[in-house]
Amino acid sequence: MKSFVAAGTLAMTVTLGLAAPAAQAQNGGSLLDLTLYGQLERWLGAGQLDLRNIYTREQGHNSRDFHTAADGAGMTFTLLQVSNDLGNSWIIGGYNPQSWSSSDGWHETPNDWQRTAFIFNYTDAQLWRQVMSDNILPNRGVRQTYNDPNHGPTFGAGPDLFVNDRLNAAFSWQVTYGGGEEGLSIIDGSTGGQLFRVDALEVYSISLVPEPGQNAMLAAGLGLLGFTAWRRRQRKAVPVRRNTPRRH
Repeated sequence: MKSFVAAGTLAMTVTLGLAAPAAQAQNGGSLLDLTLYGQLERWLGAGQLDLRNIYTREQGHNSRDFHTAADGAGMTFTLLQVSNDLGNSWIIGGYNPQSWSSSDGWHETPNDWQRTAFIFNYTDAQLWRQVMSDNILPNRGVRQTYNDPNHGPTFGAGPDLFVNDRLNAAFSWQVTYGGGEEGLSIIDGSTGGQLFRVDALEVYSISLVPEPGQNAMLAAGLGLLGFTAWRRRQRKAVPVRRNTPRRH
């Protein structure tokens, strides 16, 4: 199979060497088990997380179904189970700190402090973060995600991780993520642009679980507000005595 990817765009000519099946209902349980849950928490490094499933691909779904569920949802993890025609399988995915959208096109991150997204291969325990501006090509890490109704979840300018409109094929060509050689696949480390079947696709919203100390402070603050309100009510309830002149 041969392919051409224009870095910085999503123009792509692909001769399919792998027949990607139509999207089907997922078999088995969720991709997210407790071990993966813990790994995602460690990779993000923001403390304990509350991850909630907002999208699971079903039979007949396409990219618009993904966007209907994920657009505007804030921070998300995208999880994919992909396989090749040899029967090898991987769990891969990405962290998007911004909401997905159907109309924004590129979400660009010109500043290093904005480049917090990452993509990963959970099966091979590998992680790739956005390239920082001290790279020999300072703009290499700018393009965080691509947002279009005819694209599934798409990370980076390679695209570094791409899911097609039918949500049944994935592709990886590193450019924006990872500081090593461009053009490598995060799935199997190959070059040349191989397509992989998408066997399962899930998206999870992310919220942070407050630390116990924060919960205590919040409870104390709510308690203080409640006490203050109670004192105000008590003061209003106390009758006011009027002084009357004494009779001589």
